[in-house]
Amino acid sequence: MVTVAFIAFVLFQYVGDPVVFLLGQDARPDQIKELREALGLDQPFFVQFWHFLQNALQGEFGLSLRQGAKVSRLIAERFPATMELALVAATLALCLGIPLGVYAALRRGSFGSQLFMTVSLLGVSLPTFLIGILLILIFSVWLGWLPSFGRGDVVKLGWWSSGLFTVQGWQHIVLPAVTLAIFQLTLIMRLVRAEMLEVLRTDYIKFARARGLPNRAIYFGHALKNTLVPVMTITGLQLGGLIAFAIITETVFQWPGMGLLFIQAVTFADIPVMAAYLCLIALIFVIINLVVDLLYFAVDPRMRVGKPGGH
Repeated sequence: MVTVAFIAFVLFQYVGDPVVFLLGQDARPDQIKELREALGLDQPFFVQFWHFLQNALQGEFGLSLRQGAKVSRLIAERFPATMELALVAATLALCLGIPLGVYAALRRGSFGSQLFMTVSLLGVSLPTFLIGILLILIFSVWLGWLPSFGRGDVVKLGWWSSGLFTVQGWQHIVLPAVTLAIFQLTLIMRLVRAEMLEVLRTDYIKFARARGLPNRAIYFGHALKNTLVPVMTITGLQLGGLIAFAIITETVFQWPGMGLLFIQAVTFADIPVMAAYLCLIALIFVIINLVVDLLYFAVDPRMRVGKPGGH
């Protein structure tokens, strides 16, 4: 986390002078000097970084240079929207990707299986922003069924805000969630199919057939459980990717999440917001990595057999 914070802080020293963005090109030298001193930008780099780390440990990331508000408050306001979008997209990808992958493996010679695999290539190949624009064109412009931007009505649950408790909230989240989920859905489907085909060729599946077990028990009681072990690992890491790479989707649909906040911060060289965003994304990846490793240890009994060289 310290390394990520340091790298982010180093990179952001070269994206532009925030004082120029705040005061404009016509500002007087004394105004520029006064503002730089007020923001602490006249101090050496390592002093600024040390102050940033001290504040980060307390959950504070300083003040936004563009909005003049606490960075922690800005992120807290945007965090629910991004998490909600990522969780809906991940649920959609899992609920569709796993069954389609199983079907493509068990019926690999059928027309439906070939069709799903062909469509999955499009899902993997097309860029996210193009998918989002096409969905807006079809469902918002041509058909007029769904809104093309914003989050809709939300319900406050303490500091958390959610649009999943209102009809308008669901209408607004459909298009961005589908856009964000398509790549993950096709990836999970192709991964499940490949793993399922590999598992079906193993010896214990052959022994299960020799014992006379029905296909349903073989496919879903033995093969699928072992197929989902590597899928769980990849899916957990992809959830972190959904949160981190929702920037493009949030920009296309003007979704008021952390990704859109980050893009706006880049435009105005708002260093505290950009550094805080990258640190938060790194923390999310670290936590998800840890959880996935623990789940892998809990699900796969081979991990609990014992130490290498033991009994």
